[in-house]
Amino acid sequence: MSKPVIVYSTDGCVECTFVKQMLEDEGVPFEVRDVMTRREYQIEVEKFGFLGVPVTVVGDKAVKGFTPELKELIESAKK
Repeated sequence: MSKPVIVYSTDGCVECTFVKQMLEDEGVPFEVRDVMTRREYQIEVEKFGFLGVPVTVVGDKAVKGFTPELKELIESAKK
């Protein structure tokens, strides 16, 4: 059973596009939350200790950017 995945992003964010494409390639469903559309989403990102996007969240774990840690987070979402 997979865990829910949330990607906080904005339009025009290249790294955000890379993250979403990686999730699609891995067959992992995800919800996109555009931080420019709702202040609530920006506050959620800040609670994880980040100020920018992309931020990918699985459960209580978050990774910022398109980094090697993202692959580990995605693998944990598949379990």
